[in-house]
Amino acid sequence: MKIEDNAVVFSLSANPDLAKSVAEILNTKLGDVYLNRFPSKEVLASPNNTVRGKQCFIIQSTCPPVNDNLMEVLVFIDSLRRASAGEINVIIPYFGYARQDRKSKPREPITAKLVADLLVTAGADRVVTFDLHASQEQGFFSCLEDDLSAIPLIGHVLYNDPEIDKENVVIVSPDHGGVNRARKVAEKLNAPLAIIDKRRNNKYQPEVMNIIGGVDGKDCVLIDDMIDTAGTVVAAANALKANGAKRVMMCAVHPVLSDPAYERLTTSHVLDKLIVTDSIPLDRRFVDNKDIRVQVISLAPHIAAIIDSINHDTSISVTSNMYKD
Repeated sequence: MKIEDNAVVFSLSANPDLAKSVAEILNTKLGDVYLNRFPSKEVLASPNNTVRGKQCFIIQSTCPPVNDNLMEVLVFIDSLRRASAGEINVIIPYFGYARQDRKSKPREPITAKLVADLLVTAGADRVVTFDLHASQEQGFFSCLEDDLSAIPLIGHVLYNDPEIDKENVVIVSPDHGGVNRARKVAEKLNAPLAIIDKRRNNKYQPEVMNIIGGVDGKDCVLIDDMIDTAGTVVAAANALKANGAKRVMMCAVHPVLSDPAYERLTTSHVLDKLIVTDSIPLDRRFVDNKDIRVQVISLAPHIAAIIDSINHDTSISVTSNMYKD
C-alpha cells in the first residue's frame, strides 16, 4: 500500500504503537506532532509541519484516560482545521462513552451523542470507529461515520488457530444483545451457538440465570465487543464450566480491563485464553503476568486498508472482506 503525497497520518498519545504499524504498512512516516501538557493539565496539540490542503488522518482511541485522550484529539482536530487542512479523518479504534447511548432512567445524559457533536464541532469531516457498543450510534454523527467491525478478524484468527478443535467448539454470546456478533463467528467456524441468559442483581452485578445451548464437554469461546471489569466474563465462564464446559476462551475487540479486572482474572483462573485487539494498548500487568494467556491481534492492516481506500476514493466496505478465506 502507498498513500498519495497529499495525505498525512498522525498519531496522538493513545495508540502510538498501532499508528506506527499502520504507517509502516502504508510505506509512510507519521506526521510530526507537537504535544504538551501545562502544569494546569491543559493540553496543547498541533502539527509541526504544514497541512494546508492535505488529507489528514488521526489515529486516537478515546480509551483510559478517556477525558485526556478525548480532549487531546479535539484540540488537535481544531489545530488542523485552523491550519487549513483539506480534509480531517479521525480513526477512533475504541470510542469512549459509547455505552452512554440512551437514557436508561430519568435525567441521564446521552454522552455518546455529546461526544459525536464535539468531534464534528471541532472540525472532523469523517469518523471511523470499530465495533461501537450499539451500531445505531452512527446516527449520532452529523459528519460521515463508518463503524467497522473486528469480529471478522477474530473469526479469522479462531479459524486458523490450531488449538481450536472445530469439531468440538461452541461459540457463546455472554448476553442476548451480543447474539448477532457471536453468530458471525459461529458461521465462520461452522460451529453451534450458545447464549447466556444474564441478569443483573440489585447491586448491578451480573448473574447467570440460564444457558441456552449445549456446552457439556465442549470448548467454549465467548465473543463480546469489550471486556471491562471482567465481571460478566468471570460469571459466564464459571457458569459454562459448572455446566460441563471443557475449556473456556474469551474474545473481545476492546480490552478496556478496568480494575478489578486484573484481580478477577488472575484469581478466578476460569479463562484458558483471552484474545483481544490492540484498539486499546494492553495494560502492562497483563503482558507480564504468566497466569493469564493473552493473545493480541492487530488492527493495523485493517486501518491501513481503510486509510488507503479513503485516500484513493474507493469503497471502505471492501476492507471487511480482508479476512475471508
